[in-house]
Amino acid sequence: MQDYKTIRSVAEIEEYIGKATVVAFDFETSANEEYREEEMAALDPHKADITGISLSVAAGTARYIPLRHTVGENADVQVVMAYLTSRLFQSERIVKVAHNLAFEAMFLYKHGIVLQEPLYDTIVASQLTLKNDYEFRDLRDSGLKTLVPYLYNFELPKFEEVVQGRFFDELDPDEWNTCRYACADSDWTLQLYHTFNEWFELNIPKHRELCENIESPAAVFTGMMKYNGVKVDLDLMQTKKEAAESKIAELRGKIQQFTGDINIGDNCGTEEFKAFLYQTLKLPVVKTTAKYAEAADSEAIQMLTTYCKENAPELVEFFETVQEFRKWAKIKSTYIDGYLRYVNSATGRIHPDLMPMGTDTGRFAARKPNLQNMPRKGNDPIGVRQFVVAGEGAKFLDFDFSQIELRVGAYYCRDKFMIETYRSGGDIHASTTSVIFGITVDEALDKDNPDYKERRTIAKNVNFGTFYGLFPRGLQRTLEFKAGLKMGLGECEQIIRNLKSGYPGLTEWQQATVKKARLDGFTESAFGRRRYLPNINNKMADWGQRSFAERCALNTPIQGTAAEILKLAMRELLKELKNKPYIRPLLQIHDELLFEVDDGHEEEAIAIIKTAMERRPFVAFDVPIVAEGEHGACFGKLEGLEG
Repeated sequence: MQDYKTIRSVAEIEEYIGKATVVAFDFETSANEEYREEEMAALDPHKADITGISLSVAAGTARYIPLRHTVGENADVQVVMAYLTSRLFQSERIVKVAHNLAFEAMFLYKHGIVLQEPLYDTIVASQLTLKNDYEFRDLRDSGLKTLVPYLYNFELPKFEEVVQGRFFDELDPDEWNTCRYACADSDWTLQLYHTFNEWFELNIPKHRELCENIESPAAVFTGMMKYNGVKVDLDLMQTKKEAAESKIAELRGKIQQFTGDINIGDNCGTEEFKAFLYQTLKLPVVKTTAKYAEAADSEAIQMLTTYCKENAPELVEFFETVQEFRKWAKIKSTYIDGYLRYVNSATGRIHPDLMPMGTDTGRFAARKPNLQNMPRKGNDPIGVRQFVVAGEGAKFLDFDFSQIELRVGAYYCRDKFMIETYRSGGDIHASTTSVIFGITVDEALDKDNPDYKERRTIAKNVNFGTFYGLFPRGLQRTLEFKAGLKMGLGECEQIIRNLKSGYPGLTEWQQATVKKARLDGFTESAFGRRRYLPNINNKMADWGQRSFAERCALNTPIQGTAAEILKLAMRELLKELKNKPYIRPLLQIHDELLFEVDDGHEEEAIAIIKTAMERRPFVAFDVPIVAEGEHGACFGKLEGLEG
């Protein structure tokens, strides 16, 4: 028999919590009256509120505290929330356990409460445990109603069967089905806490540390970012939408003058368009898809453009028009229509789904929409970042880790030249330019040299690729596709040889890391985040699969550690932002954190954020970390901070 009860007084809550040092909690939420007809509104803290809270301190037991039911008796919301804030949510003694901490964090943040450590997110723990010999559970495998039947052979009560077409706040909190449904979530969350910790102890102890010290605090910070969202200039977006539609129509007309009435679709990717390229024009197949069909993606179009410059100059203008058409089609579909679709009707802001464990290396991912892929200045004819504007009486503060992956790479490979470059505040791209072209660093920094721009472009691409085991042909394709530079294979081979010769520690680290990954069957970050590589020793795998596994062996330690350094900054900021509602985290973009800061608090915010981001992540990390800041009222027009 489950020991589940509905309680209302602080005395009853205190009696239940007692001396517990681990408490699982869960919120039931309901949409506010004006949003009752809107699907999923109950999950949006701007359109809903906490209906009740369940707590569990021991397996098989839980208590439900009704706060906003329209039927039956409720606890005093103000009294209970004030008590739970000091007794639980911001307690330094009690481990606060929830399944999807980001969700609970949003609803608490709505009421000015920032969850504090110690924290434990069981949805995070799930993703740090294996579902088979070498695959970790992903988000789809980690729902409470998926895990409990799988791990305990117990079916949780279904929401639809409990509410029977009503909202949760319309249920009587004293009815057994209501109480049982609410209590079961916190009870089984607590049981997951113990189960996953046993698994960590037996299998990968460092993953428990990751869960508790890095990923769970990051989940709370993620909830704060999602709650705040970003304000967008709707008038500007509408103006740009009309301009984009006009440009697309113009370019479509130019293309069809050349192709005739074939269907080119929204981005010149149709089968008819490919047939026109490879059958009608009889162009060579420069790239194939995974299924070995002719490709017509952006890289293939770029490669065909390069081919035509030498072999069919009369087609160059056509391909340049196709590239321009595709660019504008993506701008409209992804950055205008795609963003407008997700403007929240209650806030006028976009609140994307941010997933702190959205990649194998532990880097963030985003969706609905993916604000992480906003183009940067200089690569954006429409000014997408200008859509994002600060709220009234506030400005943006944006801090970006300077070359964090290269700094992590320097730490790993222990190359004296690289480390000294960073310690002395030097320019690593200039150093690499010097190494691969056999010139002095001063020459590499000379912006008046006619070769400056091309050399630096090559150096940047080499820096960001060679740590991950870039091959000459890969460098050749990267330079052509990303930088528009066409270089011979021999030149690319020489560049990589020069780089490895100039940074001897790099080659030694790469060889040792791949060798260790072959022995272990996995690679890991500095904090122990593990990634299994089943194909690295698989004799049945083809060369491409083994090569990919070797690249993963190299990029996971670097990208994973860089991601963890950013999440450690989030952890530090949780402590600082506890009582500072005038500093609001909004967005994470790769190595960048965006904040909205009320006027008059910028200097304080700069000091807090910069200190958190630049602190040494662990004792052995001896490469300086630098966070570069910008500010302004428009994300697309930020200016560098002085000093």
